[in-house]
Amino acid sequence: MKAERTARRLITVADDFGLTESVNEAVEQAATRGILTSASLMVGAPAFDDAVERARRCPNLHVGLHLVVIEGPAVLPQDEIPGLADAHGQFPSDQLRLGINYFFRPAIRRQLAAEIRAQFEKFAATGLKLDHANAHKHMHLHPTVGQLMIEIGREFGLPALRIPAEPPGPNSTFTDTLLRRWCAILRAQARGAQLITNDQVLGLADTGHMTPSTVARLLANLPDGLTEMYFHPATRRDATLQRLMPSYEHTAELEALLTAQLPSGVVLSTYAPK
Repeated sequence: MKAERTARRLITVADDFGLTESVNEAVEQAATRGILTSASLMVGAPAFDDAVERARRCPNLHVGLHLVVIEGPAVLPQDEIPGLADAHGQFPSDQLRLGINYFFRPAIRRQLAAEIRAQFEKFAATGLKLDHANAHKHMHLHPTVGQLMIEIGREFGLPALRIPAEPPGPNSTFTDTLLRRWCAILRAQARGAQLITNDQVLGLADTGHMTPSTVARLLANLPDGLTEMYFHPATRRDATLQRLMPSYEHTAELEALLTAQLPSGVVLSTYAPK
């Protein structure tokens, strides 16, 4: 179900929580000194334990699961998901091949379901309240991934799901239109499971470049309804971020979260109350 529409409500989310300590530091700073309301946790990432510790120090931070089924670490051992992860326990980055395997190969789907369950179980073991879920590289747009994430997530009390659909603008392309239509499939899946969803997302077209000026522009034109604005903040450019996201402006995104001023009529919100 859609969240109740009350004027202009804004959820601010930091993705990749747990990837590195510099990301975790930024999340803690933005949650305590800025406008950050939520973060999406990568439970298989190297700085997972540090992220959980910081989340416990931030009682107002709402934490969800950032499901990783592409270009990142798996939670299950490689011998339990040999069709998914490589010898180092990493998902490949070939989105097309993964998408085909997830859809057409029953054995791969069984392994995928087991890995998704393991990620929800690891999140539950932290004791943190599950606020929402989304997926790395928006892989929950894949009908198989989306369906499994919703079905398994509901067993763990999943209340809300990100729909990565930006509102149409003057520079929208045919690809943008197709993406919004594809998002309609995911929204229908979520609605069928009675999950809360955002009306729109901001941060997709400007991924990695949610700088103070960009955020100010987006806030000045914030649509009605429930909007999720997502970020990739960090306190510094460490080696992992440089390798995985060389063009992202992580520190500028942290600055945006620390300095943004909400226009009149815009209210900070979350997906699910604690």
